[in-house]
Amino acid sequence: MNRWSILCLASAVPALAGLAARDPIATICTKNNIITTDDFILYNNLWGEDTATSGSECTYLDYDSGNSISWQTSWTWAGGSGEVKSYPNAVLNVGAKQLSTITTIPSTWSWSYTGTDLVADVSYDAFFSASDSTTATHEYEVMIWLAAYGGIEPIGYSDGPIASPTIGGYTWDLYKGPNSWTVYSFVARETITDFSGDIMEFFSYLIDDEGVSSSLYLQTLGAGTEPETGSDAWFTVSPYTISINT
Repeated sequence: MNRWSILCLASAVPALAGLAARDPIATICTKNNIITTDDFILYNNLWGEDTATSGSECTYLDYDSGNSISWQTSWTWAGGSGEVKSYPNAVLNVGAKQLSTITTIPSTWSWSYTGTDLVADVSYDAFFSASDSTTATHEYEVMIWLAAYGGIEPIGYSDGPIASPTIGGYTWDLYKGPNSWTVYSFVARETITDFSGDIMEFFSYLIDDEGVSSSLYLQTLGAGTEPETGSDAWFTVSPYTISINT
């Protein structure tokens, strides 16, 4: 038995039209599929697929070793303009951490994207809650966009950025808006396909400059892509690394 735990392995799901398999370790293709490795949970996460008129998506695990993982996602989505269809992503499986106890969150992320008429972002996505309970209500969602394709917009875009901080050597436009919780989105002014930085610097900015409490708990921290529409898309991550130091 191997060390990967796969829920609902989609071996019976047909490959996306026009896309070929790339010899992955494991494949997941339906809404609630996950692959659990030693340090990560890899999600297909088709949370918005019902807004599409047609389309499908599969996520493939290519490599995993400790705090490093590589994967690919293939997708085609049509219809539901302006609606995110999914968030295929890898989440570091370390449990809730109080922000005040975190010193650094070093991360590197190399990725590429191909496809036709892509409307999508590439982003980190974090959730903060008032307690470490897995059922705690989210207070904040914090996104860090490394790329925005095809005019995709973060929550709060219509109100304009509330700040434009320089973090990790890049300038980011910071947007704020409501969902079921407050969403902050740092959007890079240039596409960053090879990122290396400390994610805690973004959280510290919100603590120091936006009044976010350091007593909150970081519940989850993922990295992936949010597609809206496009065809024959290949999102390739090779590799992604992250760790949380306290």
